[in-house]
Amino acid sequence: MDDVFRALDDPHRRRLLDGLFEADGRTLGELCDLVPGMTRQGVMNHLRVLEEAHLVSTVRDGRRKLHYLNPVPIRLVLDRWISKYAEPAVEALAALTTSLEGGTPMPTPSHRYETYIRCTPEAAWNAIVDGDLTVQYFYGNRIDSTFEVGAEVPYFAPDGSKVSSGEVLVFDPPHRLEMTFLPMWDADLEAEGPAHTAWIVDEVNGLTRVAVEYYDLPSESKRAADFMSGIPFIVAGMKTLLETGEGLPQ
Repeated sequence: MDDVFRALDDPHRRRLLDGLFEADGRTLGELCDLVPGMTRQGVMNHLRVLEEAHLVSTVRDGRRKLHYLNPVPIRLVLDRWISKYAEPAVEALAALTTSLEGGTPMPTPSHRYETYIRCTPEAAWNAIVDGDLTVQYFYGNRIDSTFEVGAEVPYFAPDGSKVSSGEVLVFDPPHRLEMTFLPMWDADLEAEGPAHTAWIVDEVNGLTRVAVEYYDLPSESKRAADFMSGIPFIVAGMKTLLETGEGLPQ
C-alpha cells in the first residue's frame, strides 16, 4: 500500500492514470502527449513507479508496449479503510494475465485488470472454475460448466436465474480460461452482445498473478462502463477469499 500511495502522490502520474482511464491500452508515445514539456525518459520513470505499484500493467504487441490502467490496488486500499473504519467491504473479484509460449498469438486486450495473491496457481484456478467458490466473491453467482471448448459457461444467481451466459473458447488449466461473456442482468447490456474475455493465471516471484482481459470492448459501450466498475470488486473479493478463507459480504 505504501507503493500505491507514493505512486498517487504526483500530479503527473495521476494525469497518466486519468489518460488510461479515458482510453486504455496506450503506447509510450501516446502517454507522452498527455504531459507536454516532459521528456520521454521522465514519462518512462513515472510509468515505472506506477508499474511497481501495480497501478499500470503492460502487454507486448509486436514492437509496441501497451499500457493498461489496473484499478485493483486502489480497490484493495479502499476496502481496507472502509472495512476498518466505516462499513464492511462489498463484493470483489480477481484478475489475471500471462502470455502462453508458442502456439496461436494472443489477442491484444482493450482492457486489463490484475492482482497478486498469496496462494498457489492451482488454488486461484479453482476459484475461477469452482461454483462453490465463485458464490463467495462473484456477487453471489455460481459458475456451472463442463469447460470443454464450445461448452456453455453460465453464471447463476442465488435464486437459480441465469445472469450471464457464454461459450468456452480456450481451456488450459491452470493457466487460461478464454470465453465469451453475455451479461443478462440488464437488457441494454444484453443487447450489446457478448464480450470476449480471458482469465489468466501465472506465478511471479513466489506470488500468483491473476489477470482478466477484455478484447474488442469499445470504451464508449455500456458494457465497458459496467465491467470496469464491477471487475475490481470481483478481483479484490477473490484475493480476500484465497488469502483469508472468508468471502466478502454479498
